Amino acid sequence: MSNNNNSNNRFCISVKNLVKSYNTSNIKRNTIDNISFDIDYGTVFGFLGPNGAGKTTTIKILTGILQPTTGSIKIFEKDIKNNIKEIKRRIGVVTQNPSFESNLTVERSMELYGFLWGNPSNMNKDKVREMLDLFDLTSIREVRNEDLSIGQRRRVQIAREFLHDMDLLFLDEPTVGLDPRARRNLLNYIKKQVKHGLTVFFTTHIMEEVDYLCDQICIINKGKIIEFDTPQILKQKYGSTKKIEIILQNPISKQIHDYFKKLSANSIDIENIENTENTFSITSNNPQNILLSTVNYLFQNNIQIENISLNDPSIEDVFLKALKNNK
Repeated sequence: MSNNNNSNNRFCISVKNLVKSYNTSNIKRNTIDNISFDIDYGTVFGFLGPNGAGKTTTIKILTGILQPTTGSIKIFEKDIKNNIKEIKRRIGVVTQNPSFESNLTVERSMELYGFLWGNPSNMNKDKVREMLDLFDLTSIREVRNEDLSIGQRRRVQIAREFLHDMDLLFLDEPTVGLDPRARRNLLNYIKKQVKHGLTVFFTTHIMEEVDYLCDQICIINKGKIIEFDTPQILKQKYGSTKKIEIILQNPISKQIHDYFKKLSANSIDIENIENTENTFSITSNNPQNILLSTVNYLFQNNIQIENISLNDPSIEDVFLKALKNNK
C-alpha cells in the first residue's frame, strides 16, 4: 500500500460534475445527476443512500465498468479515461453479489486469485494462509465454494481481495450476510489497513458501521448529493433532534401504547416513535418538553420506569432526517 499524502489539494478520488443518463421510452433520465466530491488519501469515505439512489452506478463508473455521460474523474490524480488499466492494478473491488469459482475449494480459488494478480508462488501461498486465518476460513479451506453458506462465500470474496497490494478499495455493502463477529473482524482489519495508507470507498445500509469506520460521509438521493461532511459535523447540524429512550419495568400495556400514539399524533415536536416489548424510543426536536410530560404521565399512572436516557442523534438519525428534508 502506498503512503501517499494529500498536500497541495491532491486527492485519491476527485469527481467533478458527474452525470450518468439513460434513455427510457425516449425520456432522458439521470441516474447520477451532476455530483462532485473529493476523497483524501488514507481515509474511509462513506457513500450512503436509499436503494436506487445511484451508489452502485457511481462505483461502476469509478471502477471503469460503466462510462459516464459527462463529467471528469481522477483517481490517484490521473484521468480515468486515459489511465484505467494502470488504475485498475492499484484498486480492489468487493461488489454486493458474492462471486466465486464453484468447483474449486476455498484455498485453491484464493491461490488462483493471487496468481492472477501476479503474486510469486511462495509469497502467494503464505498470503493465502494469512488471509484464511484472518477471516476465519482455515477450517473450511478444503470445502468447495459452491458448498459454502452465503456468509462464508462473502468472507472468501473479501479475503481474496486482500491478497494483492492496493491503494484504493471499493466496498459495496461488504458485510451483507456476515455474522456480528465476522463483521467486526472485517471492520477492524479495514481500520488497520487505512492506518497504513489504504483509501476505502464504502457503502452500507448499517449505520453503526458508518459511525465506527468513516471519516467523511456523503449522502446521495435520486442521483444528487444532499449532504457531505464528517460524521461529527453532520451530528452537530442535526443536533437539535435527540432520542429519548424510556425502559419500563413491565411490558407496555394498551393504555401506555395509546398514550404514546396520541402524543405522536398531537405533537409537532415528535418526529418518530418506536417501541419494543418494554421500551419506547422517541425522536424529538424538543426533547425536554416531551420528556417532562411523558414522565409526569407515567408517574401519575403509577407506571414503573427502569431507565431513562437522552441521546444525541446517531448517524441513522442524521441519514433519515436528511432524506426527509430532501423530499
